[in-house]
Amino acid sequence: MTFKIWSPSSKYGGIISQKFTCDGPDISPEIAWEEPPASTKSFVLIMDDPDAPRGTFVHWIIYNIKPDVKSLIENIPKVELTPQGYAQGINDFGKIGYGGPCPPRKRVHRYFFQLYAILEPPVMKPGLSREELSGVLKDKTVKVASYMFRYGRSYE
Repeated sequence: MTFKIWSPSSKYGGIISQKFTCDGPDISPEIAWEEPPASTKSFVLIMDDPDAPRGTFVHWIIYNIKPDVKSLIENIPKVELTPQGYAQGINDFGKIGYGGPCPPRKRVHRYFFQLYAILEPPVMKPGLSREELSGVLKDKTVKVASYMFRYGRSYE
């Protein structure tokens, strides 16, 4: 088997429901994974949009996910430390937690969930940015699994 990630909320490459976007309740979708490397000490999940007008835009950073966890529930609260004990970072909206797709114009954007299996125990402080996590991701990543969906706003 291979380390992989998926979401019951949208098929790979499909259009995500508005409920997970700024055009709806803007809640995080359910995410699941399987077959992480045996050496994994924790997971970091980053959702971003590489099609954003000013370069890659980070929508969600969630980390300190213990190695025995295999999924994230829908609608994770937008708090630094979740009830499950996960830490969340600052997205490019300048907020903690999930910020759903909200692309400008009538263009359809791609959104990637990158799940990093890392050799770092789940003890990093909440509120980190992608930049602040970059050293850990660069030096401690064992493997990365990726999942993509799309979204476009039709009314602009």
